[in-house]
Amino acid sequence: MASRSSKASESQQGKAVPMTVTFARRTSSGRYVNYSRESNDLDSEIGSGEFMNYTVQIPPTPDNQPMDSSVSQRVEEQYVSNSLFTGGFNSVTRAHLMDKVIESETSHPQMAGAKGSSCAIPGCDGKVMSDERGEDILPCECDFKICRDCYVDAVKSGDGMCPGCKEPYRATDLDQKVVDNSRTLPLPLPSNVGMSKMERRLSLMKSAKSGMLTKSQTGEFDHNRWLFETKGTYGYGNAIWPEEGGLGNEKTDGVGEPSQLLSKPWRPLTRKLKIPAAVLSPYRLLIFVRIAALSLFLAWRLRHQNDDAPWLWFMSVVCEVWFAFSWLLDQLPKFCPVNRATDLNVLKDKFETSGPHNPTGKSDLPGIDVFVSTADPEKEPPLVTANTILSILAADYPVEKLSCYVSDDGGALLTFEAMAEAASFANLWVPFCRKHDIEPRNPETYFNLKRDPYKNKVRQDFVKDRRRVKREYDEFKVRINGLPDSIRRRSDAFNAREEIKAMKLQRENAGDEPVENIKIPKATWMADGTHWPGTWMVPSAEHTRGDHAGIIQVMLKPPSDEPLHGAAVDSNPIDLTEVDIRLPLLVYVSREKRPGYDHNKKAGAMNALVRASAIMSNGPFILNLDCDHYVYNSQALREGMCFMMDRGGDRICYVQFPQRFEGIDPSDRYANHNTVFFDVNMRALDGLQGPVYVGTGCLFRRIALYGFDPPRSKDYHSAGCCSCCFARRKKSSTVASAPEENRALQMGDSDEEEMNLSSFPKKFGNSSFLVDSIPVAEFQGRPLADHPAVRNGRPPGALTIPRDLLDASTVAEAISVISCWYEDKTEWGTRVGWIYGSVTEDVVTGYRMHNRGWRSVYCVTKRDAFRGTAPINLTDRLHQVLRWATGSVEIFFSRNNALLASPKMKLLQRIAYLNVGIYPFTSIFLIVYCFLPALSLFSGQFIVQSLNVAFLTYLLLITLTLCMLAVLEIKWSGIALEEWWRNEQFWLIGGTSAHLAAVLQGLLKVIAGIEISFTLTSKSAGDDADDEYADLYIIKWTSLMIPPITIMMVNLIAIAVGVSRTIYSTIPQWSRLLGGVFFSFWVLAHLYPFAKGLMGRRGRTPTIVFVWSGLLAITISLLWVAINPPSGSSEIGGSFQFP
Repeated sequence: MASRSSKASESQQGKAVPMTVTFARRTSSGRYVNYSRESNDLDSEIGSGEFMNYTVQIPPTPDNQPMDSSVSQRVEEQYVSNSLFTGGFNSVTRAHLMDKVIESETSHPQMAGAKGSSCAIPGCDGKVMSDERGEDILPCECDFKICRDCYVDAVKSGDGMCPGCKEPYRATDLDQKVVDNSRTLPLPLPSNVGMSKMERRLSLMKSAKSGMLTKSQTGEFDHNRWLFETKGTYGYGNAIWPEEGGLGNEKTDGVGEPSQLLSKPWRPLTRKLKIPAAVLSPYRLLIFVRIAALSLFLAWRLRHQNDDAPWLWFMSVVCEVWFAFSWLLDQLPKFCPVNRATDLNVLKDKFETSGPHNPTGKSDLPGIDVFVSTADPEKEPPLVTANTILSILAADYPVEKLSCYVSDDGGALLTFEAMAEAASFANLWVPFCRKHDIEPRNPETYFNLKRDPYKNKVRQDFVKDRRRVKREYDEFKVRINGLPDSIRRRSDAFNAREEIKAMKLQRENAGDEPVENIKIPKATWMADGTHWPGTWMVPSAEHTRGDHAGIIQVMLKPPSDEPLHGAAVDSNPIDLTEVDIRLPLLVYVSREKRPGYDHNKKAGAMNALVRASAIMSNGPFILNLDCDHYVYNSQALREGMCFMMDRGGDRICYVQFPQRFEGIDPSDRYANHNTVFFDVNMRALDGLQGPVYVGTGCLFRRIALYGFDPPRSKDYHSAGCCSCCFARRKKSSTVASAPEENRALQMGDSDEEEMNLSSFPKKFGNSSFLVDSIPVAEFQGRPLADHPAVRNGRPPGALTIPRDLLDASTVAEAISVISCWYEDKTEWGTRVGWIYGSVTEDVVTGYRMHNRGWRSVYCVTKRDAFRGTAPINLTDRLHQVLRWATGSVEIFFSRNNALLASPKMKLLQRIAYLNVGIYPFTSIFLIVYCFLPALSLFSGQFIVQSLNVAFLTYLLLITLTLCMLAVLEIKWSGIALEEWWRNEQFWLIGGTSAHLAAVLQGLLKVIAGIEISFTLTSKSAGDDADDEYADLYIIKWTSLMIPPITIMMVNLIAIAVGVSRTIYSTIPQWSRLLGGVFFSFWVLAHLYPFAKGLMGRRGRTPTIVFVWSGLLAITISLLWVAINPPSGSSEIGGSFQFP
């Protein structure tokens, strides 16, 4: 039990070396606290080299019972959760201890502002810190109540003596920080502080060596692994000397082999559901048939020129060739669609069931950090964001493994206090959801469900609990809606007080001299009566949207490792005695912004969250959600984890969930559900290298976001296209001999380059915390090594240890990594994290991962995983499509063009990404083709010489194959025919409006360097509270409407002109009229939703609008016929003359 604590002196011949023994006690933090007060006198003797010193650890006895966790660490974490951390460029990181975060009282012990009873020191009005249950943290056995500041003073100035019993404290290993008497504590930016904590994390990887296998893989029982995973020791009552009835086997000299470690049938977490061959085979065959038909048709069109109108023929042929090419790019990636399914029961058995690797039955699942991004509380209502936060906190995932980070890129106090209110309401909502298995766990959606809320509810107290929670939620909504006025009134009152103080002080200093009016900055004030460090309602220096300090507030501190059931007290609205009341970690983050820095919009905010979360929780997986996308299926995180933890899951960079929307009009006029993309295209890409990243509802592997190559990339190199054309180098011995925990972390394009931590500061920045967290995240994200075929796995039970407690230095480091200067001269935004340079940073980020050889997975759950809102207004929808298309044009003209992809990307995946960059250019040809019917009717000509049998046959064949392909797509994807038709309609609407504008904007940026600005998509509803779809009927003019309106008007006039010309012509050309009118009606049928949107609300369009439209069309038609009468006749209709 004795361990040497100092170096031995040089051997002394002929001398006996005296021994000095110092008795000490080991704290939970790993430090040894000496009991002997004379130990300081021994330092000089030890330093002389003549003595050998030993430190003896005294085992726990009835007289010496160490606490579960050191008092200092628990107090420190409570202090951190009650402090608002700020800092940034050329400023000191400060922790502002807050009396309260919101106006209402804080009840949950995990929430910021939660404190215990009053301090017993005379003259001190501080509060005693509380633990996870809300009970007072009392450092002394005499239960003397003392606050944190008085405790620090007693330790430093009182020789560690308790002011109550005058006995020394047993645990005094507080970090030595300078504590001011003021409320603001300056904290220096740490360099290597916390290395011991990171070393404890890194020690987890020591069991990942390839030699440590269970008996099911090698046939030999590994005792070292057994001891490590069960935290056993050599001695009585462990794996080597089992107790009676234990796992021992007397026939093998007491060396036991647990039966649980024997081989079991290995079960996968996911499976691939093949589409029936009766559907897929004809679908593939039809693709080739239509390709052949298009080829023959285009060849026929090139051979048969229209001599009467060569210009019309040329334009039509060019457009048709492009349409065939565009269809080919869109259709080829759909060649291998797949469906997938998960098995949550297997996930529970492997990761949350007690066994030899996990005796306690604690969750062995890896941690997940959930990112929620918001930027403007006016366009993204705080109530919507708060409901999203509540759905995340209530997700069915181990509480201690879940963390939620809210990025407020606007730095608004309104968002801050709304999140604090949400954290307070979560104290009731989350246990209520767990107790009664509520779905969905968004309170706004749940209480507005149309179905019976009491279906399948069996607990007798459900009706009472639901009624009380509903009342609390209504009050919560009122508080959220009243926050803007509350903040404004509070700020006005404090500003008026400051003005009075300033005027009074000026009068005292001025004496009898005249006093000038003083202008006090109109500050925004927090609930505790201090300035808000973010954006003020009245912008001021260093308090604007583009100029404010970085802010981090731990709204809910990390939960305890053990379940915490509610107490049976009358103050609880519902009975929670059998319910775990712990809440996940919730952190508010607003990155620093300063003038002169490019903050890179949403991508920059996401990267700031990646770094801050790596410092504070370092979950190996990251789920990002928009503020209006909430968790609709509480088990969605488990579904995604099935793919990540399955065999081969270490090569999956992200799991993309489909986007589902609420509040869409029943007819889905503008194809807002986008089901063709999410249920057809994305399922098809899942059969290749994986779906594209669409910006929200995506579960990332953190190490993939860091820009690393996937493990075993050499083995999969041949899967890429053109790989046979490149020489293959042999793997060097240095890589083969590298440690296993480092071998998978290869940075760059070459597999020969192993992870070199010394080069990481140039890539990731100068934060040692961040660099040290990288290999930990990689190790914790590995699948279980529970099968011989699982490569690069981790041992079971390695993630059952509790997480480290938060301390001030950790949060201070997180402040430094969200500063505006941190990314300078690093690879953030270029190779690491979300990629900059495009308004569609999501597609580019996913493309970079696929380009490095990673693959992704599409996870379609039976119950929608996430749901959000989409703009149902025509103008908002067009602007949304404009932003997407603009990003695609930027991708096409950048180094992210799929034509420049690496050989690691599969051929069909490359074609899919190429289509992403090319599809906006189809708008040029589409607009020309939409005007061709009108030009044909105006000129009396057609795109072909005559409607002969060959042309009609080709046209019929192409149309039939397209319809049959659509039917089969509907069959294997499960979408409805109406949804497919709506998608076709909006394809033409968007192609003739937003896509053309995107091409022009993209060319302006590339050629002239003109930057593109986009506005946030509004999440608010219309003004009509009685109509759920009020936004649908709002008409907001935009220049994007000009091309479709022009196309409609021209085609309507052309139909009237063509019909009148044919009727009054001496020799009517009915075939040409029929062809022109058919294609004009084809255009108008696709533009019908657009025309309907211009009408506004049904029944509100004045009749005179239709009358004047008809009269205008007739008048223009008659004028055209009168000006350009049919050839061979100067009159219209024989004897009829134009008056």
